[in-house]
Amino acid sequence: MEKVVHRIGVFTSGGDAPGMNAAIRSVVRTSLHMGIECVGIRRGYHGLINGDFVPLDFDSVSGLSRRGGTMLYSARSEDFKSKQGLERAEATCKLLGLDALVGIGGDGTFRGLLTLAQKGLSVIGIPGTIDNDIACSTYTIGFDTACNTALESIDKLRDTMLSHERCSVVEVMGRHAGHVALNVGVACGATVVLVPEKEVDYEEDVMEPIRRARLAGRTHFMIIVAEGVEGGAYGVAQKIHEATALDTRVTVLGHVQRGGAPTVRDRIAATYMGYEAVRLLAEGKDCRVVAMQGESYVDYDITEALAMQKGLDQQTYTVMRVLTGV
Repeated sequence: MEKVVHRIGVFTSGGDAPGMNAAIRSVVRTSLHMGIECVGIRRGYHGLINGDFVPLDFDSVSGLSRRGGTMLYSARSEDFKSKQGLERAEATCKLLGLDALVGIGGDGTFRGLLTLAQKGLSVIGIPGTIDNDIACSTYTIGFDTACNTALESIDKLRDTMLSHERCSVVEVMGRHAGHVALNVGVACGATVVLVPEKEVDYEEDVMEPIRRARLAGRTHFMIIVAEGVEGGAYGVAQKIHEATALDTRVTVLGHVQRGGAPTVRDRIAATYMGYEAVRLLAEGKDCRVVAMQGESYVDYDITEALAMQKGLDQQTYTVMRVLTGV
């Protein structure tokens, strides 16, 4: 017998990503269209434990798609990992009469949803992270905006590097994944791109491309480093300076990459994923993650999704190596 869903709770968890608001809007308006009430849980699992919620209706999410960040706030909760915290979260769901939860975030968010599913709650996960490191999905909400933000900053930085004939080492976000670095590096025409998935041979992968660029007449060099690379941007810059004596400067873009209005791609992906999440629940399906495979929207069992592994896009990596002459 299919579970009938009358009231859905929606929340965002972990690092914020541009497009999360668009996903919230989509969940709320799709729910209302299907005759389902929607409650916003603020501050992720922390809010679920402490009963921090807000009713959501058609007007409360109006104009939300163009806003960065998340109107429901986000937080990481160590308390949820404890037995007492889980019990309090369950109690909040019962108190609010929630039949299902939609969580927008990354792997940590999905693990929390799986725990709640094992307690009998219907749950759906939506991948929202600028790192694009969710294995079951070729694309995650926020990635395109983060890449565009980083690219805009790098393009401006290049102007001053040209003026002073410097080597610029730019660190972009991505935790232990190099998707942002790789795509931004290809887009900006970087001299070198370093990602944590590939072991670095500094002589072959860094110094030689710089030397070839200099012999070709270049007087400035752009090195893109993913934050998960050993030694980080400062360690890379020091090695370059010691080997080449170049005037080397470091720029860590940091959390500016999380902000800003989401791009068209992020707004559309978030909207479709929010719709799919509610549709699955309305059809009696649960314990699923909405995902993209190519341009198609699909879904996976959360356990299956968490067991998957994701590497770099090999074609993009090959293009990068060809264009940098490595």
